[in-house]
Amino acid sequence: MTHITIEPGAASVMDALHGAGHRAYVVGGCVRDSLLGKTPHDWDICTDATPRRVMEIFGEGRCIPTGMAHGTVTVKACGSLYEVTTFRTEGSYSDGRHPDSVAFIGEVEGDLARRDFTINAMAYGEKEGLIDPFGGREDLLCRRIVRAVGVPERRFEEDALRILRLFRFAAREGLNIDAATLSAALALSGGLRRVSAERIREELTGILLAPKPGGALPARVVGVFLPEAHALQARKHPRGGTAYDAMLRVLDASEPERMLRLAAFFLPLGEAGTTVEAMARRLRFDAQTVRTLCALAGEQALVPEQGEKALRVQARRCLGAMGLGQLETLAAYRGAQIACGEGAEPLDGLLRAARSEEAAGFPCRIRDLAVTGRDLMRDLGVAPGPQVGRLLETLLEAVIAETCENERGALLSFARRIRM
Repeated sequence: MTHITIEPGAASVMDALHGAGHRAYVVGGCVRDSLLGKTPHDWDICTDATPRRVMEIFGEGRCIPTGMAHGTVTVKACGSLYEVTTFRTEGSYSDGRHPDSVAFIGEVEGDLARRDFTINAMAYGEKEGLIDPFGGREDLLCRRIVRAVGVPERRFEEDALRILRLFRFAAREGLNIDAATLSAALALSGGLRRVSAERIREELTGILLAPKPGGALPARVVGVFLPEAHALQARKHPRGGTAYDAMLRVLDASEPERMLRLAAFFLPLGEAGTTVEAMARRLRFDAQTVRTLCALAGEQALVPEQGEKALRVQARRCLGAMGLGQLETLAAYRGAQIACGEGAEPLDGLLRAARSEEAAGFPCRIRDLAVTGRDLMRDLGVAPGPQVGRLLETLLEAVIAETCENERGALLSFARRIRM
């Protein structure tokens, strides 16, 4: 008999429900992760108790009515929050994302039947053990596949976001996709147009952070929300296949770090016509991520200078323009390209020089200069306005190029000379 050790807070919630005469099970992702030997992040609970009954059992002080109409109450226990949802069936999905109605039922098997994939349609109770009416355990541990519960077409017509979830689960756990489920996902991928950009962004990022995401990003699916994928897929690659295939190979060769994977995904797509900035904004990425992707896109063709001094000066300029972290990401991306035979020149030497300059505290930004705009206006009579910024940029370049020391007197003297 399968045994799962239930987290103490979740166990206490279940005990309270049992004590009040109700059935209760942990369900979904926590069961799946436990079977895989992982520590679940969230413990969701399903029960035959109605939402109002759950509120009565735990009291309003411990409950958050997060989704009463759909059967969900969030319960506070042992310093954590637990979603408790009533067994339910669901009506039609007219918006392609959310059920129009739900009906509370008394059996857990009916509740499991509404879920997306068999690996997520399992429940567990201390007395009953594993409740697995659709073979999720075998799919997860033996067959190693992701398979839709029931008719795949119906699952994806109900909620198109499940298409991206399908690929995310497959990539994250190293699972294959059941043939009928894959066929339905590809055929119905157009439904993703009805899904919000924010939800697509979350699932896409989850796929990109999987160990090997390349097999989970078919151009037919990605092209629904990023048409640039079709353009890249149509472009032949010199070493065979398409430019989109080459992008996927580089993705798989890169380390699963968020910004690196985003760069490996978006930068090649940006070469297909639309700017990286436009694509990232379309998917509602945060402003900092957009800025970083734009900076990386602008420097992706960077070629290291030859000679020790030239490389040192170039490293300082890179530190001022993008910072060490972004240069490290760019160097890692270049390394993944080289590993895939893309032939780009490595940035290892430039990165070493930048790390050395950063450790030495070399002034690479205007704010690091020993003079300020106020000094220039007061001591040299420079009029307020854009010319102050331009003069500071000139002084910074002189310091970086080692034609002037970063010392107040030297900088002011240099500024006087170039203004004459």
